[in-house]
Amino acid sequence: MAILIDKNTRVLTQGMTGKVGQFHTTNCIAYANGANCFVAGVTPGKGGQSFQNVPIYDSVEEAKKQTGATVSVIYVPPAYAAAAIDEAVDADLDLVICITEGIPVHDMIRTRRRMQGRRTRLIGPNCPGLITPDEIKIGIMPGHIHKKGRIGVVSRSGTLTYEAVGQLTALGLGQSSCVGIGGDPINGMKHIDVMRLFNEDPDTDAVIMVGEIGGSDEENCARWIRENMKKPVVGFIAGLTAPPGKRMGHAGAIISGGQGGAEDKLAVMEECGIHITRNPAEMGRVMKKLVAGSR
Repeated sequence: MAILIDKNTRVLTQGMTGKVGQFHTTNCIAYANGANCFVAGVTPGKGGQSFQNVPIYDSVEEAKKQTGATVSVIYVPPAYAAAAIDEAVDADLDLVICITEGIPVHDMIRTRRRMQGRRTRLIGPNCPGLITPDEIKIGIMPGHIHKKGRIGVVSRSGTLTYEAVGQLTALGLGQSSCVGIGGDPINGMKHIDVMRLFNEDPDTDAVIMVGEIGGSDEENCARWIRENMKKPVVGFIAGLTAPPGKRMGHAGAIISGGQGGAEDKLAVMEECGIHITRNPAEMGRVMKKLVAGSR
C-alpha cells in the first residue's frame, strides 16, 4: 500500500509537447510501472499527436474521458500553469501535481479560491512531485536513489527530499512514499495533510518531515502530531543560518515579524515529541536509531 499514488494510478501530463514535459515524462515512463501508468498528454492544439506511444489530447476533460486518467502532472510555463491547474480541477481529477516554478502569486491566490469546495487535491506548485518506490514516480526526482520500504518522507525542499531519501537508502531503510509539497507561499497540500495520510497507512512505520523557515505550517503540523500521530517522526528545518528578513530558497521561506525562524520551529517540534536534528546530514541516522530502538 502507498499514499496518493501506486502502480494502478493513471497519469496525464499537461505540457507533454514541451522540452521539460517530454524529458521528465520519458524518465517517469522508464521508472517501474511508468509505461502502464502514463496514459495521456495534454497540449491544446496538439491533439491527435503522440509521444513515447502516449496519445496527446487537446484538453484534460477529453484525456480523462478517453483514458481514465485520474492524476495530472503539470510542466506548463509559469504564465499558464495556474490555468492548467484550474482545468485539471474542473475535470474533477483526484490529484494534480504542479512542478512549475515561478507562478505569479496572484494567479495562485485565484486558483486556490476556485478550488474551495472541490475534491481535487493539489501538490505544489514549485515541487519535485512524489514517488512510491518501485511502483511509480510522478515528477523530477531521481528514481534510482529510492528504495521500497516503510519510511515516509514529506518535505518543502526538493533538494532535502533527495538528501533524506539518499541517507535512508544508504542505511538500508526503504521508503513507503515520498512527497515533495513545494515551498511557495500559496500551495496545495501541507505537511499536516500528508502526515494524516502517513498516519493511516499500514505500510508506513515512521516519517521524516523536512520544513523550511517562513510561515507556520510546520508548527501547526507538529501540534497535530502531538495529539494524533501514532508513529515516530524525525524533523529538520532548512534555513537555520538565514538572517531575519532574508529569503532562503523557496518563495515562502521568509521570516517576518520575528516569526517563522528555524529555531522557533524546531523548538515547537521538539516540544511536540518530534525527534529533531539540526544537521541535515543526520536525518537518516536519527531515523535509523529511532527505528532500531522501537524494534
